[in-house]
Amino acid sequence: MLEPIKENWRILLLVVVVLGSTVALFGPGFGPEPAPGESASEAQQGVTNLQYGLDLAGGTRVRAPLSGYTATDVALGGESPEAVAEAVAAELENASTRDVGVVPDESAVEVTEPSVTESQFRAAMDAAGYEYGGIRSGVTQETRDATMEIIQGKINEAGLSGGSVQQVQSITGEYFILVEVPGQGRQEVIDLLEDRGTVRIDIAYPDGNGTAVQEGALIQDDFEEIGTATQSDRGTGAYVPVTVRNTAGSGQQSPAHAFQDAVAQRGFADAYQSQTDRCGYNSETGEIENSNPCLLLVVDGEVVNSFGMDPGLADSMAAGSWADTGNFRLTTGEFTEAQTISLNLRAGALPADLDISGEGTSSSISASQGENFRTYSLIIGVLSVFAVAGMVFLRYREPRVALPMIVTALAEVYALLGFAALLGYPLELAVIAGFIAVVGTGVDDLVIIADQVMSEGDVSSRTVFNSRFRQAFWVIGAAAATTIIAMSPLMVLSLGDLSGFAIFTVLGVLIGVLITRPAYGDILRRLLTVR
Repeated sequence: MLEPIKENWRILLLVVVVLGSTVALFGPGFGPEPAPGESASEAQQGVTNLQYGLDLAGGTRVRAPLSGYTATDVALGGESPEAVAEAVAAELENASTRDVGVVPDESAVEVTEPSVTESQFRAAMDAAGYEYGGIRSGVTQETRDATMEIIQGKINEAGLSGGSVQQVQSITGEYFILVEVPGQGRQEVIDLLEDRGTVRIDIAYPDGNGTAVQEGALIQDDFEEIGTATQSDRGTGAYVPVTVRNTAGSGQQSPAHAFQDAVAQRGFADAYQSQTDRCGYNSETGEIENSNPCLLLVVDGEVVNSFGMDPGLADSMAAGSWADTGNFRLTTGEFTEAQTISLNLRAGALPADLDISGEGTSSSISASQGENFRTYSLIIGVLSVFAVAGMVFLRYREPRVALPMIVTALAEVYALLGFAALLGYPLELAVIAGFIAVVGTGVDDLVIIADQVMSEGDVSSRTVFNSRFRQAFWVIGAAAATTIIAMSPLMVLSLGDLSGFAIFTVLGVLIGVLITRPAYGDILRRLLTVR
């Protein structure tokens, strides 16, 4: 019993891999991760657990650099990043410390305000007294990583299943952020990305001339919990329930207590003594039409809503008890606005703008076109298999040699599909091209094995067979090493779809050398030898 297993363990390994691929392709728990509010069955894109990219599912692809400039090799002189940012921002007329980033590990200072030009940034660095090596377009790796994480959070919070974000690099060395969202139109994705996501709460009160004076009260980091958008009980408007942090470092006031004090000082409790009192802020003129202070909900620098305050809430703030819980509602006039606010608060603000309209590009594929691509890919795959099978049969005219060759090659592609499902890697046209290349190179290697074994006449001895097989395997191993070396740069460099082609070509070569080629050798040995 042990002897047959020992002699045919390579065939058994191939069977195990095929069974494992079947589980990964069709078993529960291996499908794509559902987005928030989406079930596992809704996230699945077909009867299998395979995920399809834009080429095969339809959707939108956006490729754009991040706006900004970076000073490299900066002599920071041991100063803190905060001090450097303040010094540089003070020399820029249209930028604040939030727009200046300092990365000590990279010895870099960056500015992410789109209106700042390279010459202005250079002049600011000179005026601030910091020596630097040069100024380049773009931002630091730290900012790119943070941007990708936040965009991925936006995609997940928006319930866009299968969306991906990655960094790619052009041949000239410029970095781009590549965003792919299956099943979504171009404008919806661009709107999501161009919304930088900065949300804050301001307090507005009238000066002597009726013009509103705005004071910053809460920023995104001040919120501890963010709820989902909820329709108002009154049937009009919507709100987002939030909790403001009531903890702070030693010697500092918590955001909840600071907000509570600001509301009490501006007299909200006296101004809103009944439900009929209202906020009279005019967003077009920037004036307050009555003497009541207002809370302003500001998204990306634009006031999207102004509101007063419930009398009970205002009284609790005046009494100093509200900060114990910090519960609050951000109210809007439209439910869609509330959804956007909730999304931005949860995902965070982009540290830099995506230059979509400038150097960026975007493309969209309809769902019907993606379905056509899937159909055509399947037809081409089937035709390639039949074409290869036909040539093999014409060459050998012996089913016991040709048929195992075709079955082994198909098992190799099936194993690759299982790995794609297991890894959750979305299938693109470039990946399909990699599969077809694997079929070609795989059968080519199997032909080398068959020719080497049968070239010197019939094989009746297993010793003779093993000797000839080892000679063929050395040739196959050298060819596989050459292919892996040739494809390695495409795998390492961030070149978009070409990376997928290279990854699955190399993966197919490894599966072939380690699993399918040895298994075919065992099958051929059993069919051709008698002892």
